[in-house]
Amino acid sequence: MAERVATVSRDTHETQIQVRINLDGEGHFQSETGVAFLDHMLDQVARHGLIDLEINAQGDLHIDDHHTVEDLGITLGQAFAQAIGDKRGIRRYGHAYVPLDEALSRVVVDFSGRPGLSMDVEFTRANIGRFDTQLFWEFFQGFVNHAQVTLHIDNLKGFNAHHQAETIFKAFGRALRMAVEPDPRMTGRMPSTKGSL
Repeated sequence: MAERVATVSRDTHETQIQVRINLDGEGHFQSETGVAFLDHMLDQVARHGLIDLEINAQGDLHIDDHHTVEDLGITLGQAFAQAIGDKRGIRRYGHAYVPLDEALSRVVVDFSGRPGLSMDVEFTRANIGRFDTQLFWEFFQGFVNHAQVTLHIDNLKGFNAHHQAETIFKAFGRALRMAVEPDPRMTGRMPSTKGSL
């Protein structure tokens, strides 16, 4: 399988973002976004997904975090789509359950070529520190639209909002890792009866 790396830039009046990704990495993470809690969550994705991820972002944080968080989801999704290529030989589907103390989340992903997000999460607090929990939906919506994946996120238990978020992002990383892994029984083959994804 060819090297699965990508570098994607997004430059708007609201944000300037660059994402570098290696799907076959070791979980290395470097990020300067100005949104500390999201950086903490994306570190979980890299570590548990064994994805090398480098992000540089400047955004209009003097307004709020919305544009930066949404555009990070978009740019990360574009990087995944570019790095994954035509999807021959991958597992395509990935899922994970991850607990953290009282919290438990399930994430299921399909590199289907069709964007779709189902997110059943009721955060117990509106903010985690200064981070608005509504922005998680914006991040994941941006990701699925541009990675062209179907993504189901369910927080099954939890009363600590930090734990809820962390289980979601750890499970997201684990599910991505499973889905993009080469499947030795599918080498060179498209994981779809349609012949393309």
